[in-house]
This record gives sequence, C-alpha cells and structure tokens, in this order.
Amino acid sequence: MAGRMKIFAGSANRELALSICKKLDRRLSRAITDRFADGEIWVKLGENVRGEDVFILQSTYSPAENLLELLLLTDAAKRASAARTTAVIPYFGYARQDKKDEPRMPISAKLVSNMISRAGADRVLTMDLHADQIQGYFDVPVDHLYAAPVLARYVKKTYRKSNDLVVVSPDLGGAKRAREFANRLGGLEVAVMQKTRPRPNISSVVRVIGEVDGKDCLILDDILDTGGTVVNAAVALRAAGAERIRVFCVHALLSGDAVERIAESPISEAVVTDTIPLRVKNRAKLTVVSISGLLSEAIKRIHENRSVSSLFK
Repeated sequence: MAGRMKIFAGSANRELALSICKKLDRRLSRAITDRFADGEIWVKLGENVRGEDVFILQSTYSPAENLLELLLLTDAAKRASAARTTAVIPYFGYARQDKKDEPRMPISAKLVSNMISRAGADRVLTMDLHADQIQGYFDVPVDHLYAAPVLARYVKKTYRKSNDLVVVSPDLGGAKRAREFANRLGGLEVAVMQKTRPRPNISSVVRVIGEVDGKDCLILDDILDTGGTVVNAAVALRAAGAERIRVFCVHALLSGDAVERIAESPISEAVVTDTIPLRVKNRAKLTVVSISGLLSEAIKRIHENRSVSSLFK
C-alpha cells in the first residue's frame, strides 16, 4: 500500500482543493507554480513525496496551460518517487472531440488521455465525462464520478413542494443521463429536445418530444459553455407551455456572453457545480453547489483501497 496521503493542487482549482482538504482534515500540500520571463510554466513540489500516495487536483479547462500544469506536476511526482500518483480532474477538458466522425479530425480526448498516462499518473479520478467511452482511452484505472447525487439532493431540498416536475434532455444524446436523473428523483417524466448543430457552439431546437405543458422543467446537461443549447431549449419549452424552467449543469465554462444570455432568457435558475471556479460578476440566476464532499470521499476511499462505486448511488 502507498504511504501517507498528500494532496497537491494546480492553479485551476485551488479553492476546491482547500475545501476537499478541510473535509478530510488535512492540509493542502505545497506546490509552487511560477513562470519564466517568456511565460513558460515552472513547477515544483514543495515537500517530499517519496513513497507517498499523491493526489494532484487540476481541471483542464481553457487555457491549455491548465492541462500542461497538470502534466508537469504529475511528472514531478513521478520523478520524486511517489508510490502512487492519482490525477484528480474534476473537469476533463478536450473531451468534446471524442470520436472521428469527420475526415481529417483528431480524437483529442484520446490524445489528452495518453498524455496524462505518459506523464506518470497511476490512476485518474474525474467527474461527468462528456462521453463515457473516454474512460477506455486511458491505459490506467479510471474512477468516473457523477454529480447527479449532489444535484438531486438540491432538487429534493429546494423543489420538494412541486408536483409537476419533468426532467428535460437538451439533445437526444443526453436522454440516458436525463432518465437516470429522473429516476433519482422518484421516477419523474422525461422530455427530450430534438436539435441540429450546424457547427460547434451553434445549435437550434427542432421540436420538443414529451409533455411539458404546465410543467416545471429541469434541463439537465453536462457542460454549460456559451449557453446557446440551454437557452434555445428554454425558449422552445416556454413556447410549448412550460411554466418554470431551471437548468442543471455540472461544468460551468460560461464562455463569451453566456451569463448575459441566460439572464435574458426564460430560465429562472441555472444550478452548476464548482468543478470549474465561477468567476463572473453577474450571478443573478446562477447557483453553485459544491462537489467537494463527493470528491473528498472518493479520494479517501482510493487511498484506503476501498470501493468507489457506492458513491454513484
């Protein structure tokens, strides 16, 4: 068995790392990140890790330096003789090109998986991958968590008096995720949006499949990027007679004018997690729920070589 648990964090998720350490009653180990004059990243682990069980927490959202910092920290742990190194990646970026569905295109999810494995990660802990098959791209064990239990608890606590809830998938690909979420909430009805996507970050709703007239709709998605998908879905739901429309997304990228777009839409609330730090001024319709409890329990179980699968329930 690996030695003592040591948790390091890159610059992408320091607040989340501190919250996880607090729940585990441990201090955050010291990692130093600096820059050379030309902007090149320089990292160093600030304490001994020989024979230790090392966890490195870093989401790989834009800019690409977040991914590079994770690779450098992982390589540093490997070269410092850590007994085991686990890359904790709350948001696994570069996952939206997960297959070669057109000529002359990369499979970026596979490439990034290879890079993390080659850097020295012995296992990966991540959350709500854009596509489940990405787990198979790694050559090391992957523990894939879902934020659904955390989001479902929020729904039950906040909307327990509503009897007309329906879970909505913003596209056909998310129908399975929506059904599982609906089952967590006691077997709610599910509606699905049929849409087209002529190019990345551009979508348009064709029609609503399911009964939403007079219902409170819970739109469920994994990534909230430009907001176009959920806003278009909300507009279509309102036209179909939906009463109140709320959005639940795990990874809040919130690119461009996403916050303003949501604020001006029929969406009454957008609930997101802290896999990505929320650094926007206008939070009028945004609510953040933390996944630090879920990640801290998973880290503890990995360290103790116990099952993680029970956390899916």
